[in-house]
Formats: sequence, C-alpha cells, structure tokens
Amino acid sequence: MPHGRSSGLAIGLDIGGTKIAAGVVDAAGHILQRERAATPGSSPELVEQTVVDLVTSLRRGAPDAPVGVGAAGWMNPETGTVLFSPHLAWRNEPLRDRLVAVLDGPISVANDADAAGWAEYRFGAGQDEPNLVCLTLGTGIGGSLVSDGQLRRGRFGLAGEFGHQVIVPGGHRCECGNRGCWEQYASGNALGREGRELARANSPVAHTLLDAAHGDVGTIDGALVTELAGSGDPACREIVAEAGYWLGLGLANLAAALDPGTFVIGGGLGSASAQLLEEAEASYRRHLTGRGYRPFARIRRAGLGAEAGLVGAADLARREAAEAAQ
Repeated sequence: MPHGRSSGLAIGLDIGGTKIAAGVVDAAGHILQRERAATPGSSPELVEQTVVDLVTSLRRGAPDAPVGVGAAGWMNPETGTVLFSPHLAWRNEPLRDRLVAVLDGPISVANDADAAGWAEYRFGAGQDEPNLVCLTLGTGIGGSLVSDGQLRRGRFGLAGEFGHQVIVPGGHRCECGNRGCWEQYASGNALGREGRELARANSPVAHTLLDAAHGDVGTIDGALVTELAGSGDPACREIVAEAGYWLGLGLANLAAALDPGTFVIGGGLGSASAQLLEEAEASYRRHLTGRGYRPFARIRRAGLGAEAGLVGAADLARREAAEAAQ
C-alpha cells in the first residue's frame, strides 16, 4: 500500500564518484527500500537523469515523499546550487531547480559529509551529543558540524572543510591547490602515498608490502596498507601510527576552535582501522590545549557505515518539508 508524506517517509540519495545509492527512509532512520545505480560518468545531465529515474522508482511505494540529495562538493543551501564538485562536472549547477522541474514535491540538496554527520547525530554514534564534529576519512577528510542540535553550514554553506586546514605549511601538495592540508597526512591517500614511497626506496622493511602488491608499487593504496597493518606488519603499522599522530593533532586543533563534546569518525578508513583511532586519541590527548584543566571530547567510531549519507539526506529533506509546511 503506498505511503504518503504523512507517513514520515523520505527518499535519500548519496551521489558518489562511482555509484548513486538511494532509498526510502522512515522517521526512525531505517531504510525500507534500496536502489543503486552506477554514476554515469561526469555529465551533469546524465547524473541528474539517473537521480530522477531512481526517485521515480522509489516513489512507487512512497509517492509524496520529500527527496534529499547528498553529494560531494560545495553547496549553496539556500538555492540548492552545487558550486563545485570534485568528482562530477558540476560548476554552479542549479541541481535543486533542475530536479524540481521534473519531480513533484520538496527537494533538498546537501553536502554528503553534512548529510552523514546529521545522520550520526540523529540515529548513530552521536545521538546523545548536541555538539558534534563528524569526520569522514576516505581518500580525503570530509567533515560536518552539529552545534546545539543544529547542522551548521556557515555563512556561505561551506563549513566543514576540515581536511583543508593547513597543518604543515609548505608540505605535500593537495588537490585543492594548497600545500600541507590535513588530509594529505591523515587519509587513505596519505597511507597509500607513504606506502608507495617506502616500497620505492627498496627498504628491507617493505618486503611484505611489495609481496602483497605483487611487485607493482603503483597498486599500493591506503586499503592495502590498512589491511597489512591490521595483520601485524610492522612497516604498515608504523605508517598507520604516523597518520594517527596527524589525525589526533588535527582533532586537537578542532577542539580548540569548536569545543565539541564528541568526535565521530567514519568513512572507509575510519571504519577499517582500529589502530588509527587509538593512535589518534593518544595524539589528541597529547596536543589538546589546556589538557588537565578541561574535559576531553569523546572519540567514537561512526555507527551507520556507508549508508549514513543516504539516511541523513532523507532526514534533512523530511525536516525541510515539515518546516515549509508550517
């Protein structure tokens, strides 16, 4: 039996560089129905058509459900425009307007890290914490901020780009154009780069890493380093420990600026490496300004995994629709 908007259902979509995940989500954050499609290259028109197709399919069971779209990039939350997306050819793309022109009902657009952080606050590891910083560790570092129970996007909608705080002036070049960004030292890309450098140096401690890569240094990535570190390889554990040091240092900087009660850490790397989080907490406690005279924020592993962005986008859409109806 179809459900209308009064049922509290919403549709969420998480647009990634390779796939688009979509689902019908109830008011408790449960995904009732799922759909998935490959991201069709970088064409904005093809991506938007795929979104329309997924929503059309899901609305057979939830015809009036509001729709929330989460995607990597800088968003203008007032206009629903994607100012820039690193994985898609969106440059000042009026995404919400284009979707509204085809789909009936409310449409909201959010940054994917904002959507994931909101989901963790509402339904995941941050449910009991109204002042929360959520980090998504993957190829880079995404971030979001919940303050006094509200998602904070900043004056221009660009808050949460924590991965691009410059932590080592003049350091490694970042894709953003700067040098020394935090994500160049505490992300999956950082682990892969360090692993490849160690292997290219023909270090005797890199033999396990080279064997696992079948001698092809170019295939060494963060996932392989993390896997070998988890298996006890000393060289890879050293690489992860160094990344944990930098992660904790960055957390201490964020604590000094934002004073959250909890850090929630998710993403592929955050979920895969217990050692990384242990090293990060030790480094955070060592670098926190005023340590010994102030509480330490809790550091928690994210609870919703890869579905956080989808769930959060749906919940944000539900809330925006409810506010608009008042």
